[in-house]
Order: sequence, then structure tokens, then C-alpha cells
Amino acid sequence: MQPAQVLAPPVPLGPRAYRRRIRRLGPIAGLLPPSALGAMALLLLHDNTSTVRGVLGFLVAVLAAPGLLVAGAPMAGSTGLYVAATAGSAAMWLLIGAAATARATRSPVATWRDFWKEHFWLAGAVWLGVVGALVAANLILGGAFL
Repeated sequence: MQPAQVLAPPVPLGPRAYRRRIRRLGPIAGLLPPSALGAMALLLLHDNTSTVRGVLGFLVAVLAAPGLLVAGAPMAGSTGLYVAATAGSAAMWLLIGAAATARATRSPVATWRDFWKEHFWLAGAVWLGVVGALVAANLILGGAFL
């Protein structure tokens, strides 16, 4: 009888410890994509003189922090209101990360790939809602928004 060949290395400290690590770090890891989008928005909007960069920077900013739309960006608001909207968006992304963690770790052999799959399904729903809100606002305001 031939011995079976191991194709993957063993899970460090076992599957339970790996699931526990995903549960502990998942909500924080869920902040990485919006943080990257926020950094990209800052780069696009810094010293902006182009309409394309302005529109793209605004779109990326509201994808990173959907609470900015609730705060009235860019039509109204102050810096304090924008900071509060960004903090509220961060709390929302933490909750989405926690939900993705709970969904991904239902399986006894959960992996980070499972977490990211669940996270991007939930984030995609948020981003679809943001784009839908922007399109609706553009239609209601008669093209003045974008």
C-alpha cells in the first residue's frame, strides 16, 4: 500500500485556533479595503484640478465611507460632520467584517479565502447601494450632482 501524499502543509495550531484567529482579526481585516479606497481618494483629490480626478476621487471616497452621502458631501457639511460620517462608516465596515467573520467560520475548516468571499459579497451590496444612491441623486438633481 502506498502512503498518501500531503498536498498542503498542516494548519498551524489546528483548525480551531485558525478559526479563532479569523474570528478575532476578521473585523479589523474588513477595514483594509475601505482604507485602501480612502487612501486612493485622498491621492486623487489632493491638488485636484481635473474634473475626471474630482469625480473619480468623490466616487472612491463615498465607496470607502458611505456615511459621507448621509452627511451631505460634497454639497453641505463641515469638517466635523465629515469626520463623524467617516467614523460611522468605519463602524459599519467593522460590523460588515464581523458578519463576514461569522458567516465564514460556520465551517469547521474556515480559511481567510472564505472570509474575503463573504466580505466582498457584503461590501458589494453596500457599494451597489452607494452607486444607486448617486445615480438617483443625479437624476433627481437633474445632472447637477455629477
